[in-house]
Amino acid sequence: MITLYTAATPNGYKASVTLEELALPYQVKHLDLMKGEQKHADFLAINPNGRIPAIVDSEEDNFAVFESGALMIYLAEKAGRLLPTDVRGRSRVIQWLMFQMGGLGPMMGQANVFYRYMPEKIQPAIDRYQNESKRLLGVLDGHLKDNEFLAGDYSIADIANFCWARSYKWPGLNIDDLPHLQRWLDSIHQRPAVQRGLAVPEAEQSPASIIAAAQKIVQK
Repeated sequence: MITLYTAATPNGYKASVTLEELALPYQVKHLDLMKGEQKHADFLAINPNGRIPAIVDSEEDNFAVFESGALMIYLAEKAGRLLPTDVRGRSRVIQWLMFQMGGLGPMMGQANVFYRYMPEKIQPAIDRYQNESKRLLGVLDGHLKDNEFLAGDYSIADIANFCWARSYKWPGLNIDDLPHLQRWLDSIHQRPAVQRGLAVPEAEQSPASIIAAAQKIVQK
């Protein structure tokens, strides 16, 4: 049995959607980020970085995996799905996974902080991260113009980028001019496993409660 330590964030959804798509049995441990549960000693023993998500696989002698991208690769390899085994196919998926890990996620995360969460509005920072986030969404749109999915068949690369790109409104972005991205988002969102994964660990919180929790974390 896999134990998923998570919270209702884009990175958290990456893990739960992957588990649902792979139909792997798992149980959920919801960490209250506002209470700082991700910094408790018992969780730091699983993830020294004190971030969600993380998993512990009891079938592998309680093997712990942290970092959402590494977690997704581990699960895909364990199940033998959503990640090709041939060298080129595997590389294509990992390239787009790293695109999300190193680009889209960090940039949209910073756009969220400066646009939505910081009490003081620093416009140059807002502009910087919104513009870079929109540029990266445009990269996805350009690639999806001639491709149904990011790396051949549906894969963990699509899940990772979807879980961030779907939240484009939160940092104040608009994708009306990105039709191929819109098509891809709609297609993935219709998948039953994706919808189940997005409901983990709980129904999405109200915008007011999310802002309050994030501001508390930012101000620490």
